[in-house]
Amino acid sequence: MKILKAEFIKGVIGDDYSVRDDLSQIAFLGRSNVGKSSVINSLIGQKQIVRVSRIPGKTREANFFRIDNSFYFVDFPGYGYAKRSIKERNKMIKRIFWYIAYSNVRPKAVMLIIDVKVGLTDLDREMIKILQKNEHNIIIIANKIDKLGKIATEKNISAIKEKLPQILIFPYSAKTKKGKDKLIEKIASFV
Repeated sequence: MKILKAEFIKGVIGDDYSVRDDLSQIAFLGRSNVGKSSVINSLIGQKQIVRVSRIPGKTREANFFRIDNSFYFVDFPGYGYAKRSIKERNKMIKRIFWYIAYSNVRPKAVMLIIDVKVGLTDLDREMIKILQKNEHNIIIIANKIDKLGKIATEKNISAIKEKLPQILIFPYSAKTKKGKDKLIEKIASFV
């Protein structure tokens, strides 16, 4: 599969994640500063359809991008950004939890993006527990492999696989697009 067209459809701040055409959704979650927007842009093949900021935590709503008029990428705000107020962070986490557990929409898969250098954080582990409890298809995208050597990347990914043997992990670089073809193929299998 090759993505030919992507367009921004809407941003959601509340709890209505439905779209009129009822196309499938692929959700993208992750901590702030893991390169979530960059990953989506690299998959789509457009540099700035998803706004990338030098300042982490800029995304404040769930943004819907219709892909080839066939399905949606849903980009959620990063969770855990320390410079936001606790109240604001909690609001964003509640929105994500609402989508995962109670929304009138069920994504075909949830792409959890992590920074391969950092590995899984406590917040990531908590998110995975909630996703598993709600029986979602989870894919971990271990982004920023271009920042580590091959041996360090393999070591870090092995450590994650050891803790989560039942979850697929895709080594990825939004910068070089390494891993893109395999990841797009997997996304295509869901939609």
